Amino acid sequence: MTTVHYRGGRVFSPGSTWAESVVVQDDRIVFVGDADVADQRFERAEVVDLHGRLTMPGFIDAHTHIVGFGESLAQIDLLDAGDLAEIARRITAFAGADPAAPRIVGHGWLYTAIDGGRPTRALLDAVEPDRPVYLTANDQHSSWLNSAALRELGIDSSTPDPIGGQIGRDAAGEPDGMLYEAASLQLMRTFLDAQVTDQQRDDALRLALHRYRADGVTTVVDMATTDDDLGALERALAAGDGRLPVRVAMHWLVEQRATDAENLAQVARAVELRARLDSPWLSVRGIKLMVDGVIDSCTAAMSHPFADGSHPDPLWDRDALTAVVVAADAAGLQIAMHAIGDAASDLALDALEQAAIRNGPRATRRHRLEHLEYVAPHNVERLAALGVVASMQPVHSDPAIGENWAAVLGDHRVERGFAWPEFTDAGAVVAFGTDAPTAPNAPLPNMFIATTRRSAIDPTLPPNNPRYALSMAEAFAHGTSDAAYASQMESFTGRLTAGYAADFIVLDTDSFVRGPDSLLVARPVIHVVGGRRTSLPG
Repeated sequence: MTTVHYRGGRVFSPGSTWAESVVVQDDRIVFVGDADVADQRFERAEVVDLHGRLTMPGFIDAHTHIVGFGESLAQIDLLDAGDLAEIARRITAFAGADPAAPRIVGHGWLYTAIDGGRPTRALLDAVEPDRPVYLTANDQHSSWLNSAALRELGIDSSTPDPIGGQIGRDAAGEPDGMLYEAASLQLMRTFLDAQVTDQQRDDALRLALHRYRADGVTTVVDMATTDDDLGALERALAAGDGRLPVRVAMHWLVEQRATDAENLAQVARAVELRARLDSPWLSVRGIKLMVDGVIDSCTAAMSHPFADGSHPDPLWDRDALTAVVVAADAAGLQIAMHAIGDAASDLALDALEQAAIRNGPRATRRHRLEHLEYVAPHNVERLAALGVVASMQPVHSDPAIGENWAAVLGDHRVERGFAWPEFTDAGAVVAFGTDAPTAPNAPLPNMFIATTRRSAIDPTLPPNNPRYALSMAEAFAHGTSDAAYASQMESFTGRLTAGYAADFIVLDTDSFVRGPDSLLVARPVIHVVGGRRTSLPG
């Protein structure tokens, strides 16, 4: 048995008093408390001097897309491309760096970077007329293609819209270069995934796992896992002798199909996978459903129209959604539903209410709504009353990527964006994640946004609804212990307490002392998961 005593700093754990020492035996914490007491009880332990640094539970990213994040690291990053000229420059540079690449793939562009907010294939054709160009928006719910990409996918004026998606079209009915929601996922993403080899996917996963470890994350929740993603994760688990660099919990993607039988077959698949994959390192928790789109592209389901008059329906039919939710709940699966607009929240909560009525009370029921970017007060009260977790991402409220909100909402609704404290005030649990690759994955800048409502990309920008800013302790709890609860892992991780897994990090900066701005420069220097220590560059 190996015993390690981490001492000489401050120890933070949500809901606990400050401590000085953490003692680990093999993969478990056996002591948290005063250093003098630990010195006496564990006098033969290896000592790691923390030099006054901050120790805290490892971050749990409660909502991410891990393989997609890894793949995005090898694509054109357009998140901070402020205008069309910069987008064109990056495409040209990327294309020139690899002239033999069959296609050009990028991500992260913002609608505000496009003149008039209207991307078209003609704009991309002027930059790259020959090779297919596929650019996914920062929200990952819409994609911008050139003419060569549309031809490669076989999309023309006769191509029907898929269920839950839309092909953008010009006045003549021809594809304009935009794919929305299921059209982006089923027509483009499925094709691009088929071009990726297992080795490339494994490399992307490895890169993502190591990036998460370097950024202080000990657990991730992969939302919308597919067969390809699962294959990569299982290969990584086997290569690591049953361990991964971070723990991974998964929610299986259920896409709306033409019939209830097809939808329910996907639920049955998730049940099968949960029975097979239930280790502390790789597990299936439940399913993921996309109830609506996003605000930036005016595809979120809102109670009132967008500024341009558009008023889209939810992506799921009410009866079809209810059938899936009731079946998944009956099987004991955790249900996570993407719901950004208030109408989407209503529909999702209606389905969960029906599940509780039809399947009866159950103490272990713990479902989740994802994002909840715009909610009405009654959404908050209903969610809390049903015991539903509010899974939210501070990084989505970064003022640098939220400028389009005022333009598309056009009214007072922008003042209720990302209302985290309202959920906790109502008695709900709030869990934080990043939704990478829709946004940067690093948790510390995410905490900066949560505590200041300012931009981690450009801190000089005015804050976004500063009345919703959180304390440091609240934000850290949402990213650790509350995220563990949301992921049904609160019995063994998310806190620093005796008996729990040794999952924690040491930061080079104590932001409780130095203040929220220090979160932009703070870095993990030690990462411990399952007792295994990795020293990181400071």
